[in-house]
Amino acid sequence: MLDTVLRARHVVTPDGERPAAVGLCDGRIAVVAPYDEPLVATSEQVLRDDLVLLPGLVDTHVHLQDPGRDWEGFDSGTRAAALGGVTTVVDMPLDSLPVTLDADGVRAKVAAARGRVHVDVALWGGVTPDNLDRVDELAATGVRGFKCFLADTGTTEFAPLEPHQLPEVLRRVATTGLVLLVHAEDAETLAAHGATGPVRSYDSFLRHHPRSAETQAVAAVIAAVAETGARAHVVHVSTGAAVALIGLARAEGLPLSAETCPHYRVLDAPSTAVGGTLAKVCPPVQNGESDGLWEGLRTGALDLVVSDHSPCALTDKRLGSGDLTAAVGGIASLQLGLPLVWTAARERGFTLVDVALWMAQRPAELAGLDTKGAIEVGRDADLVVLDPGATFVVEPGRLAHRLTRTPYDGRSLTGVVSQTWLAGSPVDLSHPRGRVLLHGHHDRMEPRP
Repeated sequence: MLDTVLRARHVVTPDGERPAAVGLCDGRIAVVAPYDEPLVATSEQVLRDDLVLLPGLVDTHVHLQDPGRDWEGFDSGTRAAALGGVTTVVDMPLDSLPVTLDADGVRAKVAAARGRVHVDVALWGGVTPDNLDRVDELAATGVRGFKCFLADTGTTEFAPLEPHQLPEVLRRVATTGLVLLVHAEDAETLAAHGATGPVRSYDSFLRHHPRSAETQAVAAVIAAVAETGARAHVVHVSTGAAVALIGLARAEGLPLSAETCPHYRVLDAPSTAVGGTLAKVCPPVQNGESDGLWEGLRTGALDLVVSDHSPCALTDKRLGSGDLTAAVGGIASLQLGLPLVWTAARERGFTLVDVALWMAQRPAELAGLDTKGAIEVGRDADLVVLDPGATFVVEPGRLAHRLTRTPYDGRSLTGVVSQTWLAGSPVDLSHPRGRVLLHGHHDRMEPRP
């Protein structure tokens, strides 16, 4: 007997959208049947005809900054994820204390997460010039892959690589069977355009962070992949020129993938200083790049859309200073990713099948999460019920992120998450049921709380 059956007129599967009855058992999807097929279950839920059943989203670019910082945390960050339809996040290896550069860093992360996560959490490890000999050690702990930077990370604990080190790092990572994620900005280009004092307009900020910083770094990544044949992934692509380079590399058969983020396709470069500090990210939001990024998703040069959720400290007065040099970069957007993307995607003729591919299936594939990302027999019963036509206005006070200040304040969005399911049950924010998913450790997986 099944535990639950969900019947919906609109179910997004890897084969498209169709009416279906989805049967759940022991936290997994046991059957995907025609809508009217009789199924025996302990409980049954019939969704309204205008609602859509989606796979739980997988966000592979999330900075939870826990333990050691007061910026975001496992509890607040995963609450926001659940409210936004995200059922699995992969945590970035910097900003926490300790950073995730060795086995001790992984153990600290796992200990901090235990009993405090409302969705499932996986971990990226980090690679710096100082821990190249620890790649195998990190892989053995269960990280899903490795993240490196080619420019200043903003933290002394996590140093960037030089471009000439990329081939060596790719070879080391390739021996683990995992992927190398690269923050692609060229340090020399940024240094040549660097500011000598406060930067009080976003236009000035863009002059100090030219598009060429990204394209130079992407070209270096492509050259290293071509030299080694090893797999790499470019994070948060922000320009159409970078998309074009990646598309050419992929046409040549290179093992390269890439992502973009909601802010690059929804926001324009802000004109006001204070608005600019709220929208400060690196690479920055450029004017006139959105169409090229959407085309990259349409052609497949870009694979996925993830948040780069990266809040700063709640007490950081630099947010409102108007000085983009001093302001900490990052946009808290984990709870808003699905409606941000759907609002803009539907206007361009994309469907929720596309959105599920970008935000669930392909991120799961990137991180090797083979039981996540799709409504398919054998996968985890992680699901989202979406009202795709409902609208709402972003109100910071309704966000679960610890940092609620947002450049999306007051924006009208379409697509309301009405329910999120994790492992076969609706998420109950009073009872955290998420687990830390360590690669290759399925035989030692802890029971859900």
